[in-house]
Order: sequence, then structure tokens, then C-alpha cells
Amino acid sequence: MKIHEYQAKDLLRDAGVPVPRSQVAFTAEEARIEAQKLIEETGSEVVVVKSQIHAGGRGKGRFKEHPELGGVKVVKGAAAAKDAAEKMFGSTLVTIQTGPEGKVVKRLLIEQGMDIARELYLAATLDRDTGRITIMASTEGGMDIEEVAATSPEKIMRVQVDPAFGLQGYQARAIAYGLRLEGKTARKMAGFLDKLYKAYVKLDCSLLEINPLLITGGGDVIALDAKADFDDNALYRHKHIEALRDEDEEDPAELEAKSWDLSYVALDGTIGCMVNGAGLAMATMDIIKYFGSEPANFLDVGGGATEERVTAAFKIITKDPNLKGILVNIFGGIMKCDTIARGVIGAVKEVGLEVPLVVRLEGTNVELGKKLLDESGLKITSAGSLRDAAQKIVEMTK
Repeated sequence: MKIHEYQAKDLLRDAGVPVPRSQVAFTAEEARIEAQKLIEETGSEVVVVKSQIHAGGRGKGRFKEHPELGGVKVVKGAAAAKDAAEKMFGSTLVTIQTGPEGKVVKRLLIEQGMDIARELYLAATLDRDTGRITIMASTEGGMDIEEVAATSPEKIMRVQVDPAFGLQGYQARAIAYGLRLEGKTARKMAGFLDKLYKAYVKLDCSLLEINPLLITGGGDVIALDAKADFDDNALYRHKHIEALRDEDEEDPAELEAKSWDLSYVALDGTIGCMVNGAGLAMATMDIIKYFGSEPANFLDVGGGATEERVTAAFKIITKDPNLKGILVNIFGGIMKCDTIARGVIGAVKEVGLEVPLVVRLEGTNVELGKKLLDESGLKITSAGSLRDAAQKIVEMTK
């Protein structure tokens, strides 16, 4: 689960992590009011109007309706903040992460202007190779960290944190000195890291990224930006975080799948997949790629899916405009093959079938499942193995 920058900063603020003064706005007038409050509190006319979408690269992005305007605008005065907000609200921001379709801006963060001496990069994430939280830091803040990793990987420090002990003082100091910080700023950086790490663990984050991490002219360390992603499997422990979900920023198909307790991720390919079990789903996607096509989705209906859930899953798959074929691959253990067959037949009869459909069934009640499909009168192609199924659907879609 992802949240907006302003929400991430609220969580960091609650954890004691220094962040700029800011407030979210949902209308241009609210933007003016919040900008005026910041001007009175800080004594500075400089405020920043920041688009809030679930994508990075906002500063370098451009609005389709206003090509001269980026997703982050520094202005002087409350009136200028309102003018920028009027252009941003309802406009489509295109960044390197949104794709050419962009995203419509419906929220803005109004933030105080800061005295920027240096911009650094900092993130906490899970290294799945070691099973440990890793702190990454770089002097190349404010840039595309992916580009830095590709062209100058030596500029990114990585520190593994032992879960039994947490982030140690010597590790925090090593990061601070590696970022070429000294004196009180280095000490503040160590304190910043300690609070960031504790927030990451407490909130069950999968990523907590600060880019840029600001060093002010006075030597303070402040999170100028914040990106937070969370482990969906831990959200039951954090109802206040789950309440921050912005469904406008999420894929409608993935939202619908979540309501049916289905594991679904939309992809860029053309062959839809409906499988039970995450490992089998990954193998199915791999063999589709092996035979020269690309999967349109990851979809695990689970071991205990009902006929209704199978029908819902099939409907979700068929909504993909790029779909050219569907491969159903089921190994019946807890999940019975006849249940899958009935769900597929019901869905096809309800929504129609405009693309080739290949079904491979194996396991519990497999003969009954195949019999139901064969006698359905529908244009469904059976397959005897996963290899056979993948070859057939790839050939039929080409």
C-alpha cells in the first residue's frame, strides 16, 4: 500500500522525525489560506506548492494542460500559491513514473520554503537476500536514485541492520560521516536515522524513502520529501494507516480483486492468467514468457476460492483492454477442479468470450472439471500439461 507525501510526513512527524511545516489543500482557496498561515508563522514569503500523486519525479514532471508548469512550484506570497493551485487542480501530471497517461492532481501540499545547503538521499527498505532492513544513503540526493545506482553505484552506501539489535550508534555515525557530515550536523543525522529506523519497524513499512534529505544552512537535518510504502499483510495492525488509502490512485481492477480477497497485480502483457497458488502463478507467467508472449496479470485465486470468487476473477481479467487470450492453470488440492470449471463456465456465459481461452486442470475432481468444460458448449481449449497450455495460448494469440 502506498500513501501520499503529506500523509508520510504526518507519520514521520509523529515519530519525531524533523519535517517542514506544511498542510494539505483540496481547493485553490485552501491553498491560499494555508500559504498565508505559513507566511505568518515563518516570516518568509516563500512557499512551495507540491502536487500529491502516487508517483515520483513530480518536480521534473509536466502538466498536459500547462506544459510550462512542473508538479512542484516555488512561489512568493499566498496569492501566487493560489494561482499555481488553480492550474494544478484537476490537471494531469505526467512524470517518469506515471507513464504518458499521467495522473490527475486532486490534492496539493502547501509547504514552507527551506534554506537548502545540501540535498542527500536516504531510505530504509527490506533486503530480501539477507532478510534484514537495509539503510541506503547517498550524497546524490534530489536525483533519480535509479540512475545513480546504474551509473555510479559506489556513491550509494548500504548498511545492514541486525533485527536482534536494531540500528546501532556506530552504524548511524558511519552513515553520517559517509555523507561528509561533521560536528553537530553529524550528530543530528545520527539521531534522525535512529528515529527513521524505529518508525520503519513500528509502522511495518516496506519502504521509507527521503529524497531529498535536506541539510539546511544552519546544519539541521530535515526530510524535505517522504515516500512510504507498507506491507499489506500487516495493515490489520495499523487501521489508522489503512484509512489513508487513496482509491483514486489505485488500479480499479486491483481494488475490485481486493474486495474478493484475490491476489491480483496488473501487468503490461496480453495473456491473462488465473492460477491457484503464488508459486504456480509465477511459474505460469514464466512459461508464457518462455514461449514468446507476456502475461497481462498475476492472479492467485487462492486454495479455498468459491465459485463466485472464480467468476469475479475471470471478470477482472477480461476487463483488460490489451487482453488477447486467457490461460487458466489450476492444480486442485484444497481447490477442487470442478469448482474452477463451474466458475469459468458461469463467467463466460455472463460476460462472453471474445479471446481464446485455454484451461489446464489437474488434481482433485479433475475428471469432473474437464467433463463440465467439455459439455459446456463453449469455445474452451483443454490442455494436458502446463507446457502444452502455454504453447497453445501463445500460438492462438499470435
